[in-house]
Amino acid sequence: MNKPLRILATIALGGAAILFSSCSNVSSGGTSGTAFSFDPPAKKPSNPSAVKVHISTGAGKLYVTEGNEVLLATPVGVGTSANPTPKGTHRITSKTRHRRRQSNPGAGYPMTYWMSFYSPAYGMHWGFVKPYPSTHGCVRMPLKSARKVFDMTRVGTPVIVASSQPWDSTIGAKLPRLDDSPLPNPPDSYMKSSKVFADQEQGKMWNFN
Repeated sequence: MNKPLRILATIALGGAAILFSSCSNVSSGGTSGTAFSFDPPAKKPSNPSAVKVHISTGAGKLYVTEGNEVLLATPVGVGTSANPTPKGTHRITSKTRHRRRQSNPGAGYPMTYWMSFYSPAYGMHWGFVKPYPSTHGCVRMPLKSARKVFDMTRVGTPVIVASSQPWDSTIGAKLPRLDDSPLPNPPDSYMKSSKVFADQEQGKMWNFN
C-alpha cells in the first residue's frame, strides 16, 4: 500500500473507532442531552394484559415490563418532595392522546399522551424532562418515550410507583442523563395550536429536533 492510501486507511479506521466509541458511551449512561433527542428502543408486548409500568422516583426512571422482561426504559421527571408522585400500586384509569391542561396556571398547555393513574389529577404524559424532581406529582416523559408507552399500555395497566425499582442499577444506569431546562419555552401561539399535536405525532416539536 502506498503512503497516501495508508494515510486514508488510518483516517477511516480512526473515524470508525470514534463512531463505535460514541455508541458505547450512549449505552453506558455517560451522555447527556435534551429529551427530544432520546428515542428508546421498545419491544411490542406479546400479551398486553401482562404489561406493567414501574416508576422509580429515586432514580427518575420508568420501565415497561411484561413478566420479567423490560420492554422499554426511559428517564422521566417526577414530583418534588413537596408535591410527590404518589407511591403505591395504581392502574391507568384513562388515556387521552391529545390532552391539554385544564387548570391555571398554564391552561391549554399540551399534555400529550396523557395516562392518568391516580385520581384525575395525576398522570404520565409528555413534558419537559429535568434530571431532578421538578413536577407537581405527574410523571413527565420524553416525547418519543411517551408515545411508545401510550401505545404499549391500556386502561387497567398496573402502574407501580416506588422509591426504587429492580432495574435502577442495571438497565436504568445505562440510560442517558436528559435535561430540558436550558430549552426556551415555545410561544403560546404554537403550544395552543393544533400544530403542536401534529408535530408531536411525528416525534418532533418546535425547533428542538
